[in-house]
Amino acid sequence: MTSSDAPAVAVVVAAGSGSRLGAAVPKALVELDGVTLVRRAVDALTDAGIDEIVVTIPEGLAGEFAVALAGADGRVASVVGGATRQDSVRLGLAALTAPADAIVLVHDAARSLVPADTVRGVVAAVRDGADCVIPVIPVVDSVRRVTGPGNEVVDRADLRAVQTPQAARLRVLRDAHDLVARDGVDVTDDATVCEYAGLSVTLVPGHRDALKITEPIDLVLARAILEQRRQS
Repeated sequence: MTSSDAPAVAVVVAAGSGSRLGAAVPKALVELDGVTLVRRAVDALTDAGIDEIVVTIPEGLAGEFAVALAGADGRVASVVGGATRQDSVRLGLAALTAPADAIVLVHDAARSLVPADTVRGVVAAVRDGADCVIPVIPVVDSVRRVTGPGNEVVDRADLRAVQTPQAARLRVLRDAHDLVARDGVDVTDDATVCEYAGLSVTLVPGHRDALKITEPIDLVLARAILEQRRQS
């Protein structure tokens, strides 16, 4: 197998508490029209042809996640995540059984409605030779930067909001995460991990359906997206 036909695999990050959503269960186990967010995220990836998925989960909830993921297509396993997102990703990467040249996507369970075409676009860009690939969408809100006691407008024309899944070759991303862990660097996403390791980041089109479900209003928007899909 060459790097051009290596499999595409994924880590789904689902170990967070989701306290801002105000639910009685971790955010990934919150149901959206009767299906948990984590299951919807896994299904979105498998629909796009992802071969193997490792889900990082909170400690003590293996049974609940096993129920949520029961019957999912493809090879889906879970591993207890770490204290931070980057710890969870590193543990998820270590649990994958794919070859080192596999394309690995890191995806937030909270972005459970990502379209399959967006996932395939990220994979294709890595196959074409990109170091690290992230989906982005234009910023539509006006933005201001706080400057001490004052503030100033920021030109949004060159700004992009970052989504997931973010992707690289498995060996590359494992090495990059090991580097930031060794150096004690705090990062917010895998693109930043790759940049710290000296790799370039390629942008591809994201999709507004891949909103991050963080607050109750986001569930309302997600339900509207599902209804629109059913009608189309």
